[in-house]
Amino acid sequence: MDIAPDAALPTAADIAAAAGRIGDFAKVTPVLRSDALDARAGARLLIKAEVLQRTGSFKIRGAANHITQLSRAALDRGVLAYSSGNHAQAVACAAARVGSPAVIVMPADAPRIKIARTRGFGAEVVLYDRYTENREALGARIAAERGLTLIPPYDHPWTIAGGGTLGLELAGQAAELGVVLDALVVCCGGGGLIAGCGLAMAERSPATRVYAVEPAGFDDTARSLAAGERQAVDPAARSICDALLSPSPGELTFALNRRHLAGGLTVTDAEAADAMRAAFAELKLVVEPGGAVALAAALNRRLPGQADGDLTVGVVLTGGNVDPSLYAEVLTAAL
Repeated sequence: MDIAPDAALPTAADIAAAAGRIGDFAKVTPVLRSDALDARAGARLLIKAEVLQRTGSFKIRGAANHITQLSRAALDRGVLAYSSGNHAQAVACAAARVGSPAVIVMPADAPRIKIARTRGFGAEVVLYDRYTENREALGARIAAERGLTLIPPYDHPWTIAGGGTLGLELAGQAAELGVVLDALVVCCGGGGLIAGCGLAMAERSPATRVYAVEPAGFDDTARSLAAGERQAVDPAARSICDALLSPSPGELTFALNRRHLAGGLTVTDAEAADAMRAAFAELKLVVEPGGAVALAAALNRRLPGQADGDLTVGVVLTGGNVDPSLYAEVLTAAL
């Protein structure tokens, strides 16, 4: 089924409620400007620095919104998540704050820093091979055996609504600046963050066109929007953008995204790496590959109408949890 029933989908009211729940877990992240990046993009960029969020990515928003709605009994039994790293850290952090045990299923090739930080929050990490094992099946088995509550990384109303608080926050910050965003570009893996942001913008800034940005070869959301039904990623595809390697859009996320998104854009790994360097040089921010793809799309002028030079574009830098060795390689590649 490619269209989720309306009753299962979060609403703008759910996002507003989530914003009221997560204040003890997440912080308001700043919006930054750079004349140099504006010149490269040919547009006025409002850059949402979610890399400065607790745990280093936006994922704490959805994890906190989920965990704060669980019963004490469920929290005492424990929670489980599967993730390449950012959702893993967010769930582990949120669980630790409420005294709940956490088991996190992570791919064995996830960045070492993400595995180490997840364990650092006190979570038990179970590693698997992302190319030969199914993380959903593994997670479901462990959850059933131990009585744990699963916190999905994107395809759940509470996760989507939590992610939507970023869009709600950005819309308010743009309004405070007296700006109406012509467009918003957001990275997209399973589609949870952009589904929430699209929903928030439809409510708070309906003139803003929202675009998903994906790595080349992992453009399942772009192809799904074009086809009108969910499409899968070629299992042979590879990318350095480890945070965005979901095999297909979620059922709930696609149901929302087909309603609210203006389209999907893609960038290459080389363009993502270049955006990482640009964020470091002009904003002094550390951004991981998947967290840089929205900036890469803006810098490479992928948005419709961007060539005209009069767009105001919201750009979300979603995460900064990159392995030091990869980051050093990226930064020095252009020297």
